[in-house]
Amino acid sequence: MGRFPGVGGPCGSYTGRGRAGASDGVRRTLAAPPPVPSPQHPTPSEAPLTADTDTGAATPALISALADRAKAAAHPRTPTAPCSCPSTPLADRRDATVVRHDATVAKAHAPDTDPAALTLRVTTAARLPALLLPPLTPDTATLHDRLVTYWPYGVPVDPDDPDAAPWEAAAALLARLHRTPVPAGLPPMRGPAKAARALDRLQATLRTTPGRAAHTAARPVLDAWAALPAWARAQAPMPGPPALCHGDLHLGQLVRHPAPDGPWKLIDVDDLGAGVPAWDLARPAAWYACGLLPPDEWTRFLTAYRRAGGPAVPADGDPWTALDVPARALTVQTAARAVTKALAADRPLDEVEQALVDACARMPSVPAGLPRPPRPAPGFPD
Repeated sequence: MGRFPGVGGPCGSYTGRGRAGASDGVRRTLAAPPPVPSPQHPTPSEAPLTADTDTGAATPALISALADRAKAAAHPRTPTAPCSCPSTPLADRRDATVVRHDATVAKAHAPDTDPAALTLRVTTAARLPALLLPPLTPDTATLHDRLVTYWPYGVPVDPDDPDAAPWEAAAALLARLHRTPVPAGLPPMRGPAKAARALDRLQATLRTTPGRAAHTAARPVLDAWAALPAWARAQAPMPGPPALCHGDLHLGQLVRHPAPDGPWKLIDVDDLGAGVPAWDLARPAAWYACGLLPPDEWTRFLTAYRRAGGPAVPADGDPWTALDVPARALTVQTAARAVTKALAADRPLDEVEQALVDACARMPSVPAGLPRPPRPAPGFPD
């Protein structure tokens, strides 16, 4: 079988065997991944293919103080009055601590967050309420040396119903975002920088992990990373005219607002900025490339993006001329996180993690940007 009709794909070159027969649990992980720490989307755990985050960042004092702030924001007329609404911690990670109280969510951003950049990003969300969930206020606060923002609660994608995953809505929102002029002064989209951070953490873990097995698992990932263009490794400016980009798109970054059945909105502006719009398509493209996202779901996403006039890929023909490098970068980033977590837990790679490492191992067989051979039919050997 040749390329999937209307889709093409680089991935016969570095996926090897398709994985359309993967378990329902794997498919659920990919079709509707549990959220990253964002102010609107609670997460008790992290799936292998979500954003680059780590657990265990906040102190109990920060969580308690953040709950008090969320309560005060939820009840501005009676901030000190007794309230029966519970305050619920939604996420506690290195790059975000999030607490919900009633319909209000307070988010403490990463300790190294740039105040001016965050203000510009939050202000952009406030000015684009049809695309991005608007904050309750564009102003930021400071709590325990962390910047804090306040957001309304929105209903996230249901991870238990992958067939209802809103691929078309996500694609249409992205297309409209990419066609929106970049606000003056908005910093660069942070996607490549986050990928570089994932590789830095892998290398740091390797320095403290003895044994040949650890380095054997990591070698394909490091080699694939070294082969990427400098811009994809955050070592050079991003090419082309910049577009307004989300920077970390996956289905955990959508909520319905107003809850419970309002229109879908994009959330989590920490990586929002000017950059290469194909990066926002790169995570689902990478999942499809690795054989982990069913072709029909990828086709729905790509078709909806094109139908909405998205500028990241050509209006017709082969989209991989634009998607190849970002998809490789996201594959390497996610594989780096997978190996880092497995080494830290002293465990073998699981099925999805091994698929990502295998994809990295196959990448050097076709340099980035060259024509791709046909992708084998899912479930069949190449």
